[in-house]
Amino acid sequence: MKYAEDHNGYYFQLPGEKTSLTIAKGSGAIAANEGVVAPGGKEIAAIVGTIRLLASQYIIVASKTETVGAIFGQQVHRVTAFDILPINGGSADPQEQQYLKILQFHLDSSRLYFCRTWDLTTSLQAQSHAQRAPGVSFETADERFFWNKYVCTDLIDAARTQPGVALFVTPMSFGFVELSQSTINGRSITFGVITRRSRHRAGTRYFRRGIDAHGNVANFNETEQLLIVEGTAEPPRVFSYLQTRGSVPVYWGEVINLKYKPNLQIGQPATDAAKLHFDDQIKRYGRNYLVNLVNQKGYELPVKRAYEQLVDQLGYPEDQVSYVYFDFHHECSKMRWHRVLLLIERLQELGLDQQGYFEATLMPNRQLQPQANQTSVVRTNCMDCLDRTNVVQSTLGRWVLQKQFEAAGILAPGQKWETTEPKFELIFRNVWADNANAVSVTYSGTGALKTDFTRLGKRTKQGALNDGLNSATRYIKNNFQDGIRQDSFDLFLGNYVPYSGRPARFYDVRPILFQAVPYMVLSAVVLILCATFFPRQDLSALVSRSFVGFWVLVLVWSVRYMTKNGLQFVNWPKLIKPDFVSENEIVNNGKVSGIVYKVGDSDRVNKLD
Repeated sequence: MKYAEDHNGYYFQLPGEKTSLTIAKGSGAIAANEGVVAPGGKEIAAIVGTIRLLASQYIIVASKTETVGAIFGQQVHRVTAFDILPINGGSADPQEQQYLKILQFHLDSSRLYFCRTWDLTTSLQAQSHAQRAPGVSFETADERFFWNKYVCTDLIDAARTQPGVALFVTPMSFGFVELSQSTINGRSITFGVITRRSRHRAGTRYFRRGIDAHGNVANFNETEQLLIVEGTAEPPRVFSYLQTRGSVPVYWGEVINLKYKPNLQIGQPATDAAKLHFDDQIKRYGRNYLVNLVNQKGYELPVKRAYEQLVDQLGYPEDQVSYVYFDFHHECSKMRWHRVLLLIERLQELGLDQQGYFEATLMPNRQLQPQANQTSVVRTNCMDCLDRTNVVQSTLGRWVLQKQFEAAGILAPGQKWETTEPKFELIFRNVWADNANAVSVTYSGTGALKTDFTRLGKRTKQGALNDGLNSATRYIKNNFQDGIRQDSFDLFLGNYVPYSGRPARFYDVRPILFQAVPYMVLSAVVLILCATFFPRQDLSALVSRSFVGFWVLVLVWSVRYMTKNGLQFVNWPKLIKPDFVSENEIVNNGKVSGIVYKVGDSDRVNKLD
């Protein structure tokens, strides 16, 4: 796609299309035109959408992409760079600039994928059941995974009266896509994994937990494992297997306070919200196997109990919802990761063998002719729906892949693909490990833990060391950096609308002591290091020791003060406050002089769309 601009507006032209698009400067009016109106200009990949902040409106375009593979011969792109084009000339207002900074942060840290001729937001089975022609349309995209739907609002509204505008609406998914070519027993195959992250209740690890009143859970991802077997004389055969993950569907949260273990909070009963959630899941996927991996003792126990009580209260029949608890840490302790197979055996006893998978023939017109359907789904969760969940999902993917290879006639019954084609074994492991890292980075801020098992099939000391480093990095990011990450989700997805919401306070409104203590810690560390390694020779030993001793005392007092008042030093979101945390105003002489944070206000929990 190319775009050009002049003083009247921006002009966009798709290659090979007679229709062009105009977005007028000043008014932002959108119009489809016949003929080429954007000759020359700059090459871009797609229009992501438009967004109005506080004072101005902007066009977001994908300026650079990389190809991550192809599905049915159609290239899949990941956006690697974005441009933000002002419609109203922009604004120098400091608050507007802060919103732009947050928007740019989200774009820079996003994993957005699109394909011009195949719908990445919708699973292959769902597309085949819709009986629609192949292609991408905002009208048929799965709204849960249409990540840029909010910023496409103006374009979609215009497309309803001007059909030509629809050509410029590009549904994008957020998550992970990797597609690899390989061979098994001399047969050419395409293997891949697509993970779609829901735009509902999206956010970061500690600022989005549990369920909301509309039945949306945090960190919900649909993962589709694809296998395409190229035919010789017959059309290609397509196999697909879906799994889901999502936060424990109760009202709960973890309030971070600088301690390694946050303050766990369980809110009001979530029966109505959970029923909405599971009714929707059953309608979409059929029977749900609820695999719960949280610990059955210690810190995580209250979450496990709340989940089990909820499932009992809902009372779904076994052929709709089957709850399965697996004590991951106990069963797989001492690096006995192969014992995840015990969970697979338990699921088989409950009927997982009858679950099936989607199978279809790819016809010459690129339509899928279904041969078999997947009739249920495994919904897996651990505390964060990340590390333990990743191990279980990749193991299930491996188990199903064996069945699909046998069904395709590539392997004889009982012939293991892991030993038949070691090169493909490496591809499988790396694709699933890459998927684990992608899901984890967008939620926790770091790559996944336990990926040494996914990549190598065993737990290693180096993997344990990497997990330790990732855990430390998560602690720092989650406590001190995630506020802007959460704000960026809420701004891009339309949970917070600057021009109609309450004004955001980007300035520090805490009491001056809370603002000063972190600088005291930093100053003390620097001065202690300088006095220790670069001592002044003209000072006596007593003076030098007294100097170091004083700053050691300052450091100890400051660290203890921060630990005791940890809630006040967390980097909280500025646009929408997290669950279970409220702001208390400090009033002096009838005037508000600052705010402090406290745990509470749980009645407001989980009311976001």
